[in-house]
Amino acid sequence: MSVKLYKPQDFSKVRGLAGISNDQIEEHLKLYEGYVKRTNALTEKLEGLAKEGKASGADPVYAELTRRLGFEYGGIVNHEYYFGNLTAGAQAEPPAGSKLAKAIEGSFGSLSTYLADFKAIATMPGIGWAMTFQDPGTGWLSNQFVTLHENGVPPGFRPILVLDGWEHAFMRDYKAFERGKYVEAFFKNVDWAAVEARLK
Repeated sequence: MSVKLYKPQDFSKVRGLAGISNDQIEEHLKLYEGYVKRTNALTEKLEGLAKEGKASGADPVYAELTRRLGFEYGGIVNHEYYFGNLTAGAQAEPPAGSKLAKAIEGSFGSLSTYLADFKAIATMPGIGWAMTFQDPGTGWLSNQFVTLHENGVPPGFRPILVLDGWEHAFMRDYKAFERGKYVEAFFKNVDWAAVEARLK
């Protein structure tokens, strides 16, 4: 059985955004492609070690490679959610009465409360991601801060809206202390239809 390798998704549609330059996107996509390459390399290495009978949690190299795989894999998935919820010419907010608008209102009371909460999380000091998740049991939405790609994601929760808050996502266009400006630009480019399609 051969190793299953990942291929970078085509995000060529993510151009011409308001407040996020094409140069910024190009640079960011190269970083995303790096996660794909490293995930593939780690997957091949770990599968090779397993086939040789060398898979052992007591082996520090095997253990660390396995931990690293979670980080790299999370880097792929989170970036695919991020680029997948961006589009040029976006609407300012989800259409009134839409499934998404109703889910937001049912969980936060109003769109304005939801946006204020998300933006507060997205502009907190520290590296990481701001994400809206849907609880698979209740259907409720919650905004959460995720530090490293694989740390802080509630098990089974579904990402609905994903913002990359790491400096690499905005420092070609904004200074390190201008994350708030980047977050405002992000919300000018949210593909609300793509976000709604993630709802269960």
